Amino acid sequence: METSIVGVGVGITDRFRTVVEEKALRIDHLAPRAQRVDVKVTHRAYHNGRVEDDTVELTLTGKGPIVRAEATDGDKFAALDLAVDKLCEQLRRAKDKRVDSRNHPRGAKFEKESGALQGIDIQPASVEVLHAVATGAIPVIATDAAEDDYTPVVIRQKSFDPEWMTVEEAVDRMELVGHDFFLFIDARSDHPSVVYRRKGWDYGVIALSTQAAPAELAS
Repeated sequence: METSIVGVGVGITDRFRTVVEEKALRIDHLAPRAQRVDVKVTHRAYHNGRVEDDTVELTLTGKGPIVRAEATDGDKFAALDLAVDKLCEQLRRAKDKRVDSRNHPRGAKFEKESGALQGIDIQPASVEVLHAVATGAIPVIATDAAEDDYTPVVIRQKSFDPEWMTVEEAVDRMELVGHDFFLFIDARSDHPSVVYRRKGWDYGVIALSTQAAPAELAS
């Protein structure tokens, strides 16, 4: 498995590269189909340099969905250990879920006749939350704001291209990226939807009542 290491605001030493290669063996054991792991180390200083930390982001690519994990610590070696532990736990959880699904089929069941999903929660998104986001009532604070504008509430924004998939596929993708939720377009209904983790292997779905147009039509 190939490894690629990039440093942002921090130099990458030979010792760090050696440790990454050792950790890659552990990842390769859990994901033998993986072809490449990208390691990004970002050094940040907050409040005029009084607080500093390193964030290690891991991206595993190969035959199958991309797997990601990240961790932050005052020491980049410790952050690397934490990120690798998270990535390995996500790989183990995804494997356990596949085994559990084969042995004990459960979860969402799609009824072709009625078009309904059984065995999973579906509820519309909160009108109040949608209105607050649309009107800008929820403020967005940039992470590099000046100290005079400091606020304990920081909202990070990310934009992704829409992906059409089934609820079951969205749950699998959520497990592999290690998040508690995953945003997607339901291939069966064309509704923007979010799957989220509840307890154990129980999941929920929140779906908007409007349909999403394919990217080529929307443009």
